[in-house]
Parts: sequence; C-alpha cells; structure tokens
Amino acid sequence: MNRAPLQLGYKASSEQFGPTELLNYAVLAETVGLDSVWISDHFQPWRHTGGHAPFSLAWLGALGARTSRVLIGTSVLTPTFRYHPSVVAQAFATLGALFPGRVALGAGTGESLNEVPASGMHWPEQKERTARFKEAIDLIRRLWIEEQLTYEGTFYRTANATIYDRPDLPVPIYIAAAGPVMAKFAGEHGDGFICTSGKPWELYTQTLLPSLHTGLQQAGKTPRAFDRMIEIKLSFDTDRERALQDTRFWGALALRPEEKLNVEDPLEMERLADALPVERAASRWIVSNDADETVQRVGQYVELGFNHLVFHAPGPDQGRFLELFGEQIAPRLRAKFG
Repeated sequence: MNRAPLQLGYKASSEQFGPTELLNYAVLAETVGLDSVWISDHFQPWRHTGGHAPFSLAWLGALGARTSRVLIGTSVLTPTFRYHPSVVAQAFATLGALFPGRVALGAGTGESLNEVPASGMHWPEQKERTARFKEAIDLIRRLWIEEQLTYEGTFYRTANATIYDRPDLPVPIYIAAAGPVMAKFAGEHGDGFICTSGKPWELYTQTLLPSLHTGLQQAGKTPRAFDRMIEIKLSFDTDRERALQDTRFWGALALRPEEKLNVEDPLEMERLADALPVERAASRWIVSNDADETVQRVGQYVELGFNHLVFHAPGPDQGRFLELFGEQIAPRLRAKFG
C-alpha cells in the first residue's frame, strides 16, 4: 500500500475529563512515545453525569506549552455556527505561531448537540451544513494568505479583515467525513482526512476511501503525502471484563442515527445510552486483553490505507491505558507496519 508513514496518536476525550486531568493524560501520551494528541471540541458532552466540556482552543494552548514534540489539534471543530470562520482562522494562526509545525485544524460539519444549546439556532439540513463548511474552509485559508480580505459569501462576510500574527509554517487542515461528498472534498481541499472506526467495513472500502482518492486525483495530489487519519476506539486492558465494562460511558456512540436524531440534551442522550446492554455499548469498540489480537484487529485499518491511528480509550483510568498501550501495543504496531 502506497501510504504515508505510520503515526500513532491519542484522542483526548474532553467529554469525559476535566481540563487539568485531561492535560496530564495528554502530556503522558507524549511521554510514552505517541506522535499526536487530538481533542474533541464539544460545547456539551455526550452525557450529563460525569460529563465535561472544556474549551478546546484554550486547552490546546496549555497543551502546546506543556509538550515539545507531538502534533496537536482538534478532532473535530465545527467552523460554521458557534464560531465565525474568521475567529477560527485567527485562533489557529496564533496557535501555529506559538507552536510552529505542531498544530493542525481538524474540522467537520458538526452535530446539533454542540451547536443548538450554545446558540438556540435551528439545526439546518445536511445540504446547508455542507455548503457552510465548504465556504468556511475557503474563507479560513484566504485569511491566512491575503493581507486584507473583503469576503462576500453566501453565509459569511468579512470587511478588510487581516490576520496580523501568522505562523511561519502552514497550519494543515484535516477534514472529517462520514460520507462520499465530504470524503471527496477532503481529498481535494484538505491536508489530511479524519474518520472513525467501528463502522460497517463497506463504508471504508466502497465509499470513504474511493471518494477520498477521487478528490486527491482531481486535485493532482500525491497520495503518499496525504495523511489518512482514523480514530480507533480501543478498550484494551489486561482484564477483559474491565475493558468491556469501560465502554459503558460511551454507549451513546452505539445509538443508531435515527435514535439520536436532534437530541441536544445530554440528560436525554445519557438516558438513551444507559438503556443499552453493555454488549451493544461495546459494539463500536475493539475490546481485548490480548496485545497480539489487538494489533491484528487494528492492523486491518492500516492495511486499508490509514496511516495515522488516533486511539480513543473509553475507561476512567487513561493513565493505565496509556502505559499499557506504550508498553504492549505501540511497539508491536511499529514493528509490524514501520
């Protein structure tokens, strides 16, 4: 497979941990040898009880100051509703100037759980969300390049806008996709691609990766230079029952789209998730106490063509997970895939 070099990352779950605890885990991720750290950008968490939602952009500044090597970014931020795209452009220009070559903007079209409670807005259909997103990405890139920008878009406008503090190295934009339209757009207009594990295999083999490749071809990009990132939901522990039970906090991820459509209240999302049996809550996760089995199952995504594996662990003891991962999983993955 003609893919970019293997990278291993950590998903910092802002929905599950407060800012200080989460920061300590992210620093540990660098210590155990991981290559990147990505934080969710949530205004509200997936559940009310035990939920958290620290502001990702402020947190990334603290993470950059506490680390020296890892790539840091959002997975994912929505630059279309809570934030005007010009504010996103300014924020990531500042982060890029502070931490040159270490910052990435991971962006997507968003979820009502975050945007509606913060604004009281009516959540639009996917067609409008996609159109807003494409325009926002264009505006952000132009603000990073042009000295003064008056922008007249369908959804966004600026008047003689200038970003004064810009990074010397460009900030890459990673685009999240769950369907063919956004996957193709990621290939054409992104510097990296983001998706999540645990979906039907055909989604990757027949929809996302072929659409991404089409976008890369149309943009004349070299496929090997393009970062294909996937968030892998992994519950690994020496105690398999513990690994299984750890997935309960994230039961909402196992809800079907029609079960959580337009659910903006974390209390209601929590009620729906807690009604699921643990076997269904675990259905989106690789659950294992065997390192070789874990590497075999994770490796299936590498063999598809993903090169940047960002691991999301569901349990309350992230330090335990990171130590086990650094000792047992990361060395095996690197030995097998380079």
